[in-house]
Amino acid sequence: MTRFRTLDDAGALRGKRVLVRVDLNVPMDNGRVTDATRITRVLPTIREVIEAGGRVVLLAHFGRPKGKPNDTESLRPIAEAVQKELGRPVAFAADCIGEGAAEAVARLRDGDVVMLENTRFHAGEEKNDPDFVRALAANGDVYVNEAFSASHRAHASTEGLAHVLPAYAGRLMQAEIEALSKGLEAPSRPVLAIVGGSKVSTKIDLLQNLVAKVDALVIGGGMANTFLHATGLPVGKSLCEKDLAGTALRIIEAAREANCAIILPVDAVVAEEFKAGAPHRTYGIDAIPEAGMILDIGSQSVERIAAALNDARTLVWNGPVGAFEFAPFDQGTVAAARHAAERTRAGKLVSVAGGGDTVAALNHAGVAGDFTYVSTAGGAFLEWLEGKPLPGVDALRLKA
Repeated sequence: MTRFRTLDDAGALRGKRVLVRVDLNVPMDNGRVTDATRITRVLPTIREVIEAGGRVVLLAHFGRPKGKPNDTESLRPIAEAVQKELGRPVAFAADCIGEGAAEAVARLRDGDVVMLENTRFHAGEEKNDPDFVRALAANGDVYVNEAFSASHRAHASTEGLAHVLPAYAGRLMQAEIEALSKGLEAPSRPVLAIVGGSKVSTKIDLLQNLVAKVDALVIGGGMANTFLHATGLPVGKSLCEKDLAGTALRIIEAAREANCAIILPVDAVVAEEFKAGAPHRTYGIDAIPEAGMILDIGSQSVERIAAALNDARTLVWNGPVGAFEFAPFDQGTVAAARHAAERTRAGKLVSVAGGGDTVAALNHAGVAGDFTYVSTAGGAFLEWLEGKPLPGVDALRLKA
């Protein structure tokens, strides 16, 4: 596993200004944070720096203000939410660079915390402008990246700062890197991937990368219909990207060459309407009626996934295998998730999952807490699965 600089390598922090880049792009309603999950997940690093006598300077973005100040995307109410969750004062500066930011940082004493205003209020953030990087760095002695979910972008506060200040991964970033390394970089084999979701077009790079790295690949959700169609099977009125049949066949061929088993549904739960509680029945995958829509995998397909999980030592999961948002079309995803959780609890499986719909599905199944690691990183998690470089992470690597 590649080594990264973490807080364990940072040395004494007492009296130092520690720029901590966090992702606090949290859901808001009428100026109030409605879900504090992203706040609570970065608290351990903030508290560790506080306890070490460091002076915490929080950097974050919110929304897409396009390089200009915007009151509706200010971090001020989020600073108040951080203060509530942290249980100690969090000062706020109305800019992230310049005189106001410098004065707010200068007022800090050991163990104090200040949040600087939205980094994206400056065009230099997303451009990774060297002058903006230096302006941010002027308020810190040490840089800690605790924003894995924003580290797939080479922005000033996620990548640029790591090249001008001593830079380290925070504890959440460290946990994410270690979990993902167990998933694909240095996994226990056999490795099983479950990939679902609605469209093949959004996950071509992902599938092409995975077939070269895993031992078996379950394809579910709407995207499985494209593969079924490509192999000559009827899919009725199901969601299907028929123009990508050639792509699906090339992925199947690449999997064959890499000795990766492709696992597609063998039966499906079918309805004529896409809504909760719609009349439905299960068909063999070669007998889907013309007026039917595939909305979930059937019991035989669930059994095939369970058997693959029983054989696997490592699981990487991205995307539900059915329309889990609508009962009863959630049953396949729930059954697979619960079986994976059972294997994980028994110490027989390392399970790493991520992506917005995946997290929601695991929460729906009541097993998110039983997986080895569940990433909330969204785009960064997906790009890691696709084998793409993550600039903010790569900047923390220890050089050989």
